[in-house]
Amino acid sequence: MGNVTSNVAAKLAFFPPSPATYGVSKDEETGKLMFTGVTPEKSMDVHQITTKSGNKVVATFWKDPFARFTLIYSHGNAADLGQMVELFIELRAHLRVNVMSYDYSGYGASSGKVRK
Repeated sequence: MGNVTSNVAAKLAFFPPSPATYGVSKDEETGKLMFTGVTPEKSMDVHQITTKSGNKVVATFWKDPFARFTLIYSHGNAADLGQMVELFIELRAHLRVNVMSYDYSGYGASSGKVRK
């Protein structure tokens, strides 16, 4: 009975935005990855990291020129990186930190399934 309960709870708890609020493409001039569908940000680097299971997970790094620290931000389960852009800009500006964040497998432009 415990397994049935945990499966039901997982289906109710994990719901990534569908469709994703952003995409990832490669800039033809620079070859760098960038977000599509959201306002471009010059101080943001986009990366795709391959997991042990072969999924491609999207990660961002928001640079502040005066930062002494980097904040690693894990967003909630009902969001993706495209929805977090404004927050990351505000955190970087007000805290004077770099911000590193990532999407989970199955969220945003990251491949794979949502793990339950």
